[in-house]
Amino acid sequence: MASRRRPRWYFSLRSPYSWLAHRDLTSTHPEVLDSIDWLPFWEPDEETARLLADEGVTLPIVAMSRAKNFYILQDTRRLARERGLTDITWPIDRDPCWEVSHLAWIAAEDEGRGKDFVVAAQRARWQEGRNISDPEVIAAIAEGLGLDAERLSTAHRDPGLRKRGAALLAESAHDGLFGVPFFINGREKFWGVDRVAPFVRSLHGTERPGTPAVREPDPAARADLLPAAGDQGHAGGCG
Repeated sequence: MASRRRPRWYFSLRSPYSWLAHRDLTSTHPEVLDSIDWLPFWEPDEETARLLADEGVTLPIVAMSRAKNFYILQDTRRLARERGLTDITWPIDRDPCWEVSHLAWIAAEDEGRGKDFVVAAQRARWQEGRNISDPEVIAAIAEGLGLDAERLSTAHRDPGLRKRGAALLAESAHDGLFGVPFFINGREKFWGVDRVAPFVRSLHGTERPGTPAVREPDPAARADLLPAAGDQGHAGGCG
């Protein structure tokens, strides 16, 4: 019998909702962040996409509409104000390469500093207006954490780290991820910053009664089950 997997959350350094969910957990339930697995998600570049295709993995990524992009801007500012955050900046992403920051996270995690890297990268992106797809910014973050700046800032060029990153993205597909933040506890899944509290209740065994779990097909291997087009997101998470 397969052992039960640990509770986990998928975050993205790109996503404002991941940033806000992380802040909420830090302020209300920091013990949860220490007891669950952290897994990154990002939109892969061509090289990573080829690695995923070789494994038959399809990620449920669709283009975000201009209208939704403006809505998320408005919604993020509103949610930030509710949390007393007044120094938020909105980054301008021109041809971003998300491997730069997320593979750097793997390198930081190898040194036991992955959580600290997330905090620093989120602060750089959402409160300092810095481009975390710029290797020089990653180098500065690494230096601030006392980590190897060369290794973190060049992580996106490391074949081994790239393969590990592709494996993490494949894992997200097998887990049925379609947006972030995404929390999993057993068979229960929770999507969006507004699902932080229900996820915590499920960990503490105080969740409200739900419907019986049903066996679902593996989304990573069934691309035909994905929507053909359109943005299926909502205000609580990013697709």
